[in-house]
Formats: sequence, structure tokens, C-alpha cells
Amino acid sequence: MPESRISSAQRARVFERAKGCCEYCLSQERFSPDSFAVEHIVPLSKKGANALDNLALACQGCNNRKYTNTEAVDPVSQVVVPLFDPRRNRWSDHFAWSDDTTLILGMTPIGRAAVEKLQLNRAGLVNLRRILVGAGEHPPVV
Repeated sequence: MPESRISSAQRARVFERAKGCCEYCLSQERFSPDSFAVEHIVPLSKKGANALDNLALACQGCNNRKYTNTEAVDPVSQVVVPLFDPRRNRWSDHFAWSDDTTLILGMTPIGRAAVEKLQLNRAGLVNLRRILVGAGEHPPVV
């Protein structure tokens, strides 16, 4: 079994690469009451590795909802599709902000499946986005 520990250097690199934002919902750790996690895109239990190209920064909400999942159902087509992979997919290819930037819109099957599975528009996130828009702090520049 691969080593399950992620080094402090890897953690720092992942945080820097993500610019302190969850790579799924784009929440900013600096405004979160909880620390963000370095998560395995492909879990170790599914033969994922600790390599930087398999690690992403995730808020606790996204990390908990993703868990060991690598696929989800597109709510439009009802087809199982891969979950959004921040190392292999560009966020802007699969998601867009609503006009008021408080909601994440899934623009592709992968995006729609991620919005649904990870609940990227959880009430707490939408409320925080609304406040941060008013303060000029949202959406983040990533």
C-alpha cells in the first residue's frame, strides 16, 4: 500500500498552487472557520498516489462529500460521469458563476455532476459568497 502521509512540502505546494481556494467550490480558506484539507483526487483506496498531480486543496464540505468518489451522476442525462478533477480539468470549462456570482452553474455533464454530488451551492456557501461579494472579496482570482 502506498505511503498515506502527505509531506509538509507537498501541503505547502498544493496550497500555493490553489491560491488558498478550494479547488472544487472556490471557497477561500482565509474566510473559512475550518482548515482546508489536501485530498487525493483518486483515493489511495482506489490506487491513487501521493503525487502532486493527484492532490487538491478542498474545503471540509467538498472533501467530506467527495469522500472516495471519482464518479457521479449528471442530473440532466442521468449518466455516470467522472467527477471534476482539478488537475486534468479546467474549472472554467465546466463551471460558471451566476450573474450575481453566488451560485456555481454546471455547464457540462462533469460540472453538473460535481455541483450535485459536492453540493457546491450549499446554503452556507451561498450566504458567505453574498457577504464576500458585498465586501469585494468574491469571486476569488484563481
